[in-house]
Amino acid sequence: MQQISRMLMKLFQRTSLEKPGKVDPRAAEFTLNLLVAMYDRSGTGYVKARSAAAALISLSGDTLLTKYRDGKSFFHFYAVPDGKATLITRSALRSLLTDLNQILTIVGEGCTLSCVEIAIHDCFHGVLNAAIVEEKFLSWLRSEPAVLLWLPTCYRLSVMEMVSHQARCR
Repeated sequence: MQQISRMLMKLFQRTSLEKPGKVDPRAAEFTLNLLVAMYDRSGTGYVKARSAAAALISLSGDTLLTKYRDGKSFFHFYAVPDGKATLITRSALRSLLTDLNQILTIVGEGCTLSCVEIAIHDCFHGVLNAAIVEEKFLSWLRSEPAVLLWLPTCYRLSVMEMVSHQARCR
């Protein structure tokens, strides 16, 4: 927990330097409290780093493709190296979807484990191997699976907040 707290402090300090006056001084504390509420319900004082990373990635203002693909993405935190390739297994995908589902659960909108299993089955449909490459994973994410439909919806809403029209209404 202390490591995540320090990381959040650094993250929000850097952000406040880039965007003066736009970061609440308590942002790191609030974010840590949110992560604890999502991932440490039993009060162990422990939150998995990749669970915290998944939450921060999903709640960030980055584009969907960045969240899905770039160096610090869902795939990056959940995939495992396998020789020349980096792959995501069914188990890793289950962990990712379960971690992301905690974001919805905290606001009373989480789905059941069966919807996670259906999503995994859909992602691995027609795959004979135990794991998939990044391109297959990205293709599945771009199809907007029901279990993650909230992610592109939230992104589209955040983008729309910045839209300004010159039309006047009476």
